[in-house]
Amino acid sequence: MKAKLEMRACHHVEIITPKKVRLNGLWFGPASTRIRSSTRGRPRKSKRTIIWVHGLASSMFSKQRIMERLAKKGIAVLAFNNRGHDAISRIAKVGEKRIAKSRWGGGAHEIFAECVDDIDGAIGFARRAGAKEIFLVGHSTGCQKSIYWAYKRKGRGIKGIVLLAPMSDWAAEIHLKGKKRIDKNNAVARALVRNGRKHELLPQKLWPGPIDAQRFLSLYTPDSIEEIFSYAQPKKNPRVLRSIQKPLLVILAEKDEFADRSAGRIADWFARRLGKRIQAGVIADVSHSLKGGETKVTSLILHWMRRL
Repeated sequence: MKAKLEMRACHHVEIITPKKVRLNGLWFGPASTRIRSSTRGRPRKSKRTIIWVHGLASSMFSKQRIMERLAKKGIAVLAFNNRGHDAISRIAKVGEKRIAKSRWGGGAHEIFAECVDDIDGAIGFARRAGAKEIFLVGHSTGCQKSIYWAYKRKGRGIKGIVLLAPMSDWAAEIHLKGKKRIDKNNAVARALVRNGRKHELLPQKLWPGPIDAQRFLSLYTPDSIEEIFSYAQPKKNPRVLRSIQKPLLVILAEKDEFADRSAGRIADWFARRLGKRIQAGVIADVSHSLKGGETKVTSLILHWMRRL
């Protein structure tokens, strides 16, 4: 049986962040005439535009089935490669003359706080393209980035935020690999940072996937700025999350392999901390990738957006 051939219509776009980092993106759905296009005809305009923030070591090519469904409903979607795309990638800056001078990025080397500049760039592009109402949609670690951006920028310029499968990375790895192993790796990472080697990769015998010392500590320590969804720490005040005043939609996967507790309990944790600002839902019989639940996810997003 031959595999089904799938092709999705979109525009390739180039985003320049305020700090002059060059990011690639894809624009799905209705596009303003301000976007230069080789296609004929006048593109339709969209009242609403989604900025899609992908997860750890993922890329703009992830979750395109959901993006396509949203685009068919008249919602524009800007998916883009943030500095954490793929395992290891090169951070390209405007005006660079020597590739050798570039910094390494990707999931192994990214600096979490720089996600603010990435999202600033994507939102700026959407505004220049004529977007009227902008929403952030984060998946996995893209959820932490979306919330952190909203915390640093006070949510200015966006209508709301959707969190798809928001998990605590620290709690997930404790659940999957055990606290003893995580603590051991944290000790190694801290030693590297103290010795001025924060971007040195952890030895492969300690951690199979490539990850540098500062990135490991950012992801897998309970006091990191990245530990925003602190449902595994009952006494911790999730002040970054609670500072968000924009409407939030939280969609959890019933069979999320990175969850250390049921999706229902995590949904309750969000509801108790955020009250009326949040709507939460659980997609049955899907894992962290949400594969198989794309139609339901799209429906929940569209219904939530219409109510705002």
